[in-house]
Amino acid sequence: MAWIFGDFRLDPERFELFCGAELVRLEPQVLALLCLLVRHHDRMVTKDEIVEKIWHGQSVSDASISSRIRSARQAVGDDGHHQTTIRTVHGRGFRFVAEVVETAPAQAAKATAPPEPNSPLTGRPSIAILPFRPLAMTPELAILADAIPYEIIQALSRLRWLAVIARGSSFRFRKPDPDLELVATALGARYVLSGIIEANVSRLAVTLELSDASTNEVIWGDRINAPLDAIDDLRSRVVEHLVTALDVYIPLNEARSSQMAALETLDAWANYHLGLQHLYRFTTNDNQRAKGLFERAVMLDPHFARAHAGLSFTSFLEAFLHLGPHLKEATRAARHHAERGLELDSLDPFANFTMGRSHWLTDDLDAAAEWLARATTLNPNYAQGFYSSAMTSMLTGNLAATEVGLDTALQLSPLDPLLYGMHGVRSQMFIQSGDYAAAARWGDRAAATPGAHYLIAMIAMVANGLAGRHDTAARWRQTVRQRKPDASAAHYFAAFPTRDIVSRSLIADELCRHGF
Repeated sequence: MAWIFGDFRLDPERFELFCGAELVRLEPQVLALLCLLVRHHDRMVTKDEIVEKIWHGQSVSDASISSRIRSARQAVGDDGHHQTTIRTVHGRGFRFVAEVVETAPAQAAKATAPPEPNSPLTGRPSIAILPFRPLAMTPELAILADAIPYEIIQALSRLRWLAVIARGSSFRFRKPDPDLELVATALGARYVLSGIIEANVSRLAVTLELSDASTNEVIWGDRINAPLDAIDDLRSRVVEHLVTALDVYIPLNEARSSQMAALETLDAWANYHLGLQHLYRFTTNDNQRAKGLFERAVMLDPHFARAHAGLSFTSFLEAFLHLGPHLKEATRAARHHAERGLELDSLDPFANFTMGRSHWLTDDLDAAAEWLARATTLNPNYAQGFYSSAMTSMLTGNLAATEVGLDTALQLSPLDPLLYGMHGVRSQMFIQSGDYAAAARWGDRAAATPGAHYLIAMIAMVANGLAGRHDTAARWRQTVRQRKPDASAAHYFAAFPTRDIVSRSLIADELCRHGF
């Protein structure tokens, strides 16, 4: 979207003003002020709004405001006498009075325009990636300060749930210590990623910070280093690590922000992120809460692919964990919502992921493997996709592929909400390979991980029983009964329908020994 008035074209997403074909060069603060006035050309913008948006509530004089208004007027061929473009409403504020034409229909523009940073609960999350600040870098290495952020932008563009500001706009903010709130205001970004890259005699290091522009709070940071002769490895590690981190920390922050607002004020995206927060708690009540929030997201936006995928996931969990009495209905719903999500966005990794998982419920492991492979192809940093692919490989007896998939998932997301599942599948893998001591170690680790459900405790019980650690097995049996009093061997094999006949028989005997 862009705004056209007279001979001028203002592009808020690229943060550029053109007069005809010529770029008009302005200070970022003046251009941000012009964007604010044009965005609200249908009304007066008060001085208080200008101070809040441009100076972020800091105390500024009327002279400072007048100076920026004067610069904006000069840029568009206006002046304080004629005021044909920017009109002063004495004592109150300013109004953009020139006729404005949007390059897209107003309704569509409203739906797709980047949200203002002080309205964190509306629209798809957006992020601006700034050029890194080079420290003690030779000219040959300093190019990495632009090259790595550019690769990050390219990688993030594959995340369907995140709007990424174009490089041509975000790279205009190249100051050593940029004003992040100004960046966010100018670009319409909710999040800002900044970084420092530095070199010493033998090593390179990249320091990353992800900030919530609405609060100016750093919500995630990390430092990654590598030898000077491993620059390519450093670049790939930074990109890989960051993409995975954003997939965890931005949804968490969105959910936290959404909790502070009344439910009726939340849009589809806010409801979706709140739903994700409940989704990974794996209880009957939380699954129902997640389902209700996803349903509200779909009601607000029927074409929201990810919300449909969320509904598929809640139905999957209902059937997989036996959280309700209507298992056949839940199985059908898991497939239906996954199909609907794919109809709306066939390239969304989460939608492909839920389609793959829905095939688990019908024991169609070959189809599950294909859909899960598609999810990780669409997003090569999709940890949960690799974990689910590993589980599918384990069930079909391909233990080598299982180990590779689990290692990849754990490397990508060491703090993943499904971490217990990764460890549980590794325990099951060792059960099938006959290494019961290793199976017991990983089973214990899985069942002790926060969020682990009763099926994980059953794996730990079986693994410890096969390893001869009967006291530990008895303790995990007690945990299973506490979490799911009616748990049975049928529940176990419905969730883990391994095709390995030998291990399946051993597991069945061990379950029977413990009264399941």
